[in-house]
Amino acid sequence: MPNSTATATRPRTCPHCTASLDPDPRFTVWCPQCEWNLVPEHEAAGQAAKDARTTARERAAAERTERLFREVAAGCADTTRQDWLAASAVATAIHLSTAALAGWGVWLLVTGNTPLRCLGAVVLTVVFLLRPRLGRAPRGTGVLTRAEAPALYGLTDRLAERLGAPKTDVIQVNGEFNASMAVVGLRRTSVLTIGLPLWEAADDRQRIALLGHELAHRVNGDQRSGLWLGSAIGALAHWYDLAAPRRRAGGAGIGVMNLLFLFADYLSNAFLHVVAWLLLRVLRLLRRLTARAGQQAEYRADELAARAASTEAASGMLTALLFDEAVGTAVLRVRAKIQSRPRSTRREPASAPDTDLLWQELRDHLAGLPPLERDRLVSRSRAEGHCVDATHPPTHLRLALLAERPPVPAAVTATPEESAAIHAELAPHRARTAHAFLAG
Repeated sequence: MPNSTATATRPRTCPHCTASLDPDPRFTVWCPQCEWNLVPEHEAAGQAAKDARTTARERAAAERTERLFREVAAGCADTTRQDWLAASAVATAIHLSTAALAGWGVWLLVTGNTPLRCLGAVVLTVVFLLRPRLGRAPRGTGVLTRAEAPALYGLTDRLAERLGAPKTDVIQVNGEFNASMAVVGLRRTSVLTIGLPLWEAADDRQRIALLGHELAHRVNGDQRSGLWLGSAIGALAHWYDLAAPRRRAGGAGIGVMNLLFLFADYLSNAFLHVVAWLLLRVLRLLRRLTARAGQQAEYRADELAARAASTEAASGMLTALLFDEAVGTAVLRVRAKIQSRPRSTRREPASAPDTDLLWQELRDHLAGLPPLERDRLVSRSRAEGHCVDATHPPTHLRLALLAERPPVPAAVTATPEESAAIHAELAPHRARTAHAFLAG
């Protein structure tokens, strides 16, 4: 992203190590030797405050992540059986708690008197709220059927066959700079979600690597999304959301009823605080027990993506994850171009030329990134521990692992005609997503 704090005169030598610099006026000037100005001054203050807030627990988690990377790179990492047994035991306790509560509610309804039956109805209502969420297959906006996107489904089917994974049931697209694979519902419907901004930021080979990584989650041993453990994690998170106390506004005045309501509100909030605190600790325990195996699964998915699309494409796909700010840059540039037009010729942002312009602007911006700026983004991701989310290893470690492995060529490729067909299949969704960005 262009440096908004650029000075009129840019240094030609590093003020710290005196190394020669070749600054690009469009981007942040920095030194790759000593990493001076890796984070621009206007952002460094916020980063320093964040570092100061880093807790001992976060530092310990970072050390475990680094240790796991070294083990995976050396080929000696393995998921500890104790962690999986403990995680399965916690998941079993969660499901049994829901089942026991449901059984009690039914027993009250069948054998109790009128007050107990009312209590049973309340208990079953609570069970309904606390039930494990299995998810449901998406419908409507963003969903592509096989009839609407035969080329895209055909490419994913070829990748799935290569990886030994089941075929994808549903593909949907959205406006996120991400992609994901989920298995939902009692029928265990597989749903591949593609974020169009990330898709447009990648080239054809990197897109195949992106699809390969997501499909690899069906065969990489990741049990976090499994029916038993995945539903337990989801249920526990939902319990916590329900228990988290929310302060309600009290009535005006100091009447007796108002004081009674305030006192009841205080007691209920105090009770919910305790419940939420306990649930949060169990949720953190469950996530910690599955964190090691989950990160191993992500590394495995990266390696499978490399085998399908090539090491170069997989590395490029991971590097593209660092360019999320480029979307905002492209939006600002297109908005500025629209506003600079004469009012008599200005089109609505929803018009096809402007929505196409957004994606072209994004591609042009990324194509114009010099190697030095790309290196800065990778170095910054290492310094800041950038990762897709808390369940993924840091992106720089994922890149480092692919660099440790012998490079492999692509096993699955797309012809120019196939890529053009996929581009056409996604055209309506690109226009809809671009309109949402420009109108936001």
